[in-house]
Amino acid sequence: MEGNNTNNQWWKWEQEGHTNGKSGLACDWWGGRWREDFDRAAEAGQNAHRLSVEWSRIQPAPDRWDEDALERYRVMLRGLKERGMTPMVTLHHFTEPLWVWERGAWENADIVPLFEKFVRKTVDALKEYCALWCTVNEPNVYALSGYANGAFPPGVNNIQRAVQVEANMLRAHAAAYRAIHEIQPEARVGYALHYRPMVPRSWSPLDKIMRDVRYSGINMAFSSGISTGALKSPVGNVSIPEAKDTQDYLGINYYSQDAISFNPFKPKELFTHSGFPADADFSENNFIANIPEGFFDTLKWAVRTYPNLPILVTENGVEDADDHMRPRYLAQHIHQMWRGVNFNWPVKGYFH
Repeated sequence: MEGNNTNNQWWKWEQEGHTNGKSGLACDWWGGRWREDFDRAAEAGQNAHRLSVEWSRIQPAPDRWDEDALERYRVMLRGLKERGMTPMVTLHHFTEPLWVWERGAWENADIVPLFEKFVRKTVDALKEYCALWCTVNEPNVYALSGYANGAFPPGVNNIQRAVQVEANMLRAHAAAYRAIHEIQPEARVGYALHYRPMVPRSWSPLDKIMRDVRYSGINMAFSSGISTGALKSPVGNVSIPEAKDTQDYLGINYYSQDAISFNPFKPKELFTHSGFPADADFSENNFIANIPEGFFDTLKWAVRTYPNLPILVTENGVEDADDHMRPRYLAQHIHQMWRGVNFNWPVKGYFH
């Protein structure tokens, strides 16, 4: 959104040629165009907005804080308040400063106090305008995409390293949760989980087994750490007792549902293959299948796993340049959420 973030690992990844195109100015929020976007959102009736802050702007070097960057974020959040919108701030959304990256980032346990220090500085600066915080966005996607299948930086294919990364993210989340409540006792603090419902592709027992393996690896590792104080993965468990019950709400990011099968040629994905039904309603790049029933099942899982915990849908949508699919996708998914609300499920917010 901000554009010209040249001091984080994703910028470096772009310069090395790993991406299809470059972000450039993006939406040019750093240049001030957030104002017109916020105006459009308010005119459309939006009453809340989720945005992320950039660690590499706020702390560009280990020994330096950029107060001007923090002031820009304060102005943005004040702009939301002035337009009648509740801000939700995400503190980590896939990026770190290059100086953190060069120290090993989330593979190195030293990142936990570094992240807590960043969180304390940021929350203290922005607390006048925000009391709804998301510590980390999709830690499961960050860990698995960067360290298991190599799609994100650093492009590694090692499931043990992915588990180590996710465990350190869970430790950092727990530290951030307590730090935020120390600074702002009334705050609501949680994280955003990318939840992917899964079904076996066929009647085959192997497909059913592989569905369970992939499901536990993607959906249950971080969330089990919050529930029990132990991060549980298909390749082992990590005890993190300080993480137990460190959420005031559950953030859910839902996009689609996967059909899982056994594939002996994919050891890096634990011998699983993920896909969609051949007759699915596909997005323009076949990246997302429109399966709204999976959204209902996701909310049902959340309610059964965390009874009485407020649910915030922190992401839901589809890539669609000409809007031929998005209207029905959104209408059908919101209908499934409405079904859940009619069961008195505690869905308290929806961010598209």
